[in-house]
Amino acid sequence: MSTAMIFVGLILSTILATASNSWLLAWLCLELNTLSILPFISKTKHPRAIEAATKYFLTQATASCLLLLAGTSNAWLTGTWDMTQMSNKLTSTTMLIALTMKMGTVPTHFWLPEVLQGSTLLTALLISTWQKIAPMSLLFIMSNNIQPTFTLTLGLLSTAFGGWGGMNQTQLRKMMAYSSIANMGWTVITLTHEPKASMINIFTYITLTTPTFLLMALTSTKTLQNMTTMWSTSPLATTTMALLLLSTAGLPPLTGFLPKLIIMNELVTQNLTPLATMTMMTSLLSLSFYLRTTYLTTLLNPPSSATSATKWRQKMTKNKTMILLPTATASTFMMPALIP
Repeated sequence: MSTAMIFVGLILSTILATASNSWLLAWLCLELNTLSILPFISKTKHPRAIEAATKYFLTQATASCLLLLAGTSNAWLTGTWDMTQMSNKLTSTTMLIALTMKMGTVPTHFWLPEVLQGSTLLTALLISTWQKIAPMSLLFIMSNNIQPTFTLTLGLLSTAFGGWGGMNQTQLRKMMAYSSIANMGWTVITLTHEPKASMINIFTYITLTTPTFLLMALTSTKTLQNMTTMWSTSPLATTTMALLLLSTAGLPPLTGFLPKLIIMNELVTQNLTPLATMTMMTSLLSLSFYLRTTYLTTLLNPPSSATSATKWRQKMTKNKTMILLPTATASTFMMPALIP
């Protein structure tokens, strides 16, 4: 009963934050949102989980302080808490830093890999997807008042650091955290020029990440070594996982290629071709660890030596597989339907 109430509070706080028009109400809802997710992070009663909850709380509290400072300063300068009245450059930049800290972009991204590694797979799914909706909605509302140079710099650095950090990871939750950082870079980089493209990117990322984490949870897969024996649980799950990873990497004609194509087109339209080229080059870093994981999942021979051990997993029933079918299909074959 208590878990259900906390989960309802998590959903309602996000909905109210996205629907609010006042910075004070948005700050209050984001605080409720932070307090609602903490019990899920620390539920396992493990020292690593407690450490992750502490890091998450401190980071979100710092971001909330910056948000309240920016909102109060803007209200003092303009006489209103309205989100659309962010004409001052200092307050809008401070608000951008606060919201990007909540989302996990460079340079305030260091908390995300550690928090995901200390959480369960389903909690990591919530942090990577649902917890980004409210800050992204607030950024969308104030996108007209954000400095373009600042968002372009944050976006390029996030794509570079996200790809570079994920290359050396063997833990899948940390790898997905750096993947999240890189995707947030793609989202932020075009926020001031074409906010709708940013929203398409973030919701496509959520559509891709949800079945990926659910497949990891159903197959008890947490490391790259576990990926090599995922075939023993379900060949269908293995194939679906490979397609999801390639789609997240942005390979055509899969769904993940669509938002990157839109963002690249917008950057070139704005005469930012050098920046678009650098962003595409940094995406190759992310592509490298996605391809490595896909190779380990589908192209390795089954372990046959006496020293190889297959991870014990629960049996994958047909009902569990059918639950993932709609989201996995949308994540891999939705691109032709979305191209105008």
